[in-house]
This record gives sequence, structure tokens and C-alpha cells, in this order.
Amino acid sequence: MNQEQLKIVAQQSAKKISEAETEVSFFDKPFKHIVIDNFFSSELANDVLENFPDITNEAWERTNDEGIEIKLRSKWESEFDIPSGVLDAVRVLNSSLMLKAIAQRFDIPKLMPDPYFTGGGLNVTVRGGLLDVHVDGNYHDASGLNRRINAIFYLNPGWQDGWGGEFGLYDETGDNLVKKVAPLYNRLVLFDTNDFSFHGLPDPLNFPEGQVRKSVILYYYTKDPRPSNQIAVAEPHSALWKKKGVLDKRGNKTRDFQ
Repeated sequence: MNQEQLKIVAQQSAKKISEAETEVSFFDKPFKHIVIDNFFSSELANDVLENFPDITNEAWERTNDEGIEIKLRSKWESEFDIPSGVLDAVRVLNSSLMLKAIAQRFDIPKLMPDPYFTGGGLNVTVRGGLLDVHVDGNYHDASGLNRRINAIFYLNPGWQDGWGGEFGLYDETGDNLVKKVAPLYNRLVLFDTNDFSFHGLPDPLNFPEGQVRKSVILYYYTKDPRPSNQIAVAEPHSALWKKKGVLDKRGNKTRDFQ
């Protein structure tokens, strides 16, 4: 897409966020989140899917922590690592137009994207893969900013009930599943990430052989800390997992930071 076309897509996308209707596409419980279908134009969504790397590609980082996290993740360090055809979608999602709309709808001023793509990028879960219920890390080493919003863009045409892989939203203890969101093609999910926004897909994926669960994940940050009622651990911490007793993979509550 050229610049003019991409700006129009960004404007349309931002409008969908700003106009997300309460209890239709914007929800307060169990924590603030937005679910919008047919988010991008067909052209842009198809470009992302067609340029999504095959799982045999060497660009993937493979995680295999039994019962906790089994998936593949891209290893982007800058926008120059993003495949052609995927970059336009990332540019839209990280644009100031989108950031302003998200900030307004979630009432989180001055959101910033992550040009380092720390933990962000492309995600793949294969049959048998999973992601234990957890809350996300809170601190960005490179900038000192605080993580506030997660964006997940799904790329799973033909998904059917029974395949699994739904995004699970849990109560503030992480014990009780409150809602499932199917990973439908061209669906965008945004959610307020904090120390009580437990989420995951803890049941092993049941996709048919040869099918994988695909998504683009990006994170947004603020200079200001999270509100006090969203903080359980004030110091920087990594993802905290339910199966680890709400500790990180090393068994710690906090972590060293730069």
C-alpha cells in the first residue's frame, strides 16, 4: 500500500477503536478489553497472512516450557526485521492515530509503542501448544516505561469450534475463567494489562494437523505507572504464572532490570 492508502486504513482503524460500543465491542469485565472483527481491509489482512513466515523458517524463537508456555515467536529487534507485507499492519497499529484512539477509549493517556519489539511480533502456537494463565511483565528495560495495553491481531481463517486456542480472560485471582474470545481471522483484541488481568490459553491446542494458530502481538506503554489498584508487585517483574504460584519461570516475584 502507498502512504495515502495506508493513512486511510489507519484513520478507519482508529475510528473503529474510538467508536467501540460498550457491551458490544468494548467491555469492562473482567478487565477492560476491545474485540473488533474485520478490523483491517481485506487487502491488508490478506497481505499479512500471505507474508506470515512458515514455521520452518529460522526466524522463529521456540519456547517449550512444559505446562507453562509452548509456542513460537518472532525475534524482531527493529522494524527492519518485519517481513514485507506485515510491516504495513504494524505501522498502522503503532501509528499515532491508533495510539490516540486507544488512549482515549481506555482512558490511558500518552501511550507509546515499542520500537524494540520486546516480546512483541508474530506468534505461532502449534497443535499441543499452550500458554498458562498469567499476568504480563510490567516494565520495559530499554525505555523505563510501564506496559499498559496489549494488542493481538488474529490470522486464523477457517477456525472452528473444537480447535481450541481461544483467548481466555480470567478473574482477578486467575482461578476462574470469565470469557473466551475465538482467534478469528482479521479480529483485533486490545486489553488493559496489569497485575490482575490474568489471561492465557492453558488447554493444549487442538488445531487439525497442518494448521497453526497465528497472531501479531504488540504492546503499548506509558511513562506514568499503572494506577495503584492495578499493582500487586511494584518492582519490575516478568510474566507471573498461575502454575508457578504467580511467580516467574525462575520462581521469582521480581527481576533485575537495566
